Order: sequence, then structure tokens, then C-alpha cells
Amino acid sequence: MENDVGREIAESLGVLLKRSTRIGLHRTLTAGMGEAVDELTYPILSGLERTGPRSAADLAPDVGLDRSGVTRRASRLEAAGLVRRDPDPGDRRATLLALTEEGERVVKALRERLAGHIAAGLASWPPGEAAAFARNLQRFVAEGPFGQEPGSM
Repeated sequence: MENDVGREIAESLGVLLKRSTRIGLHRTLTAGMGEAVDELTYPILSGLERTGPRSAADLAPDVGLDRSGVTRRASRLEAAGLVRRDPDPGDRRATLLALTEEGERVVKALRERLAGHIAAGLASWPPGEAAAFARNLQRFVAEGPFGQEPGSM
């Protein structure tokens, strides 16, 4: 019985974690947000919002890209005024990627779009089930097999 539940959850997570699922969602969320904001640059914006200023090399594993992929996408965002490069206080030769005020505004709008998209997907659920799902999902993330690694927040 428990393995059946585990398999059902694993199958659902498999769909959610598929690269094509994420890209489709990011494409929907970024529609009309400007030329530099698209399904390719969304992970950079989102990652910087979650972690704060980071080097391209440090951000790369969090967003599923290599350093050069992060750098290319960050350059597009920098040209659009959404990301800036700051000197790394720990290494004079390196720079940190950081959101600009406009970048923070864009990420806030994207987060609102995402919340609305999720709420719309849950609108047909019986009262209370969506809230229970949110609580249980938070618990699963915190206490389950995908718990936060030390220092990842």
C-alpha cells in the first residue's frame, strides 16, 4: 500500500520535473514580459530571487545549466536592465550576478502570475482541499526525501 502511494507520487513528480513541463510553464508565465524575459531566462531571474547575488558558477547547479549557459542568459538580462554584475567581495577577479530593482519588480510580477496560474488550476477543487494540499506539499518538501540541504536557502 505505502509503495503504491510512493509510486503515484513519483509518477506525478516525474511529470512536474520534466524539462518540457517546466519550459512550457515558464513560457506561459513570461508571455508579454519583454524580449529578455522568456522560458530560457526565467530560471536565472527566479534563481537569483531565491538565493540573492551569486556567481554564474554557483548559480548554475541551482538552475540546471552550466556556467556558460548562465552567463549567456544573464548577459541578455543585463542588457535589458534586469540583472547587474557586482564585484565579488571574496574574489577581486570575480563578479556576482544580482537582480536590479527592475529585475526584482519583474520577478515579483512573475511570482504573482505563477500563484494565479496555480490558483486557477485548483479552482475546481472542493473547499479546503487546495489549502490542505498546500500544507501537505510544504510538509513533504520540508520533511520528505527532498528536504532542504544545509545552506541551500
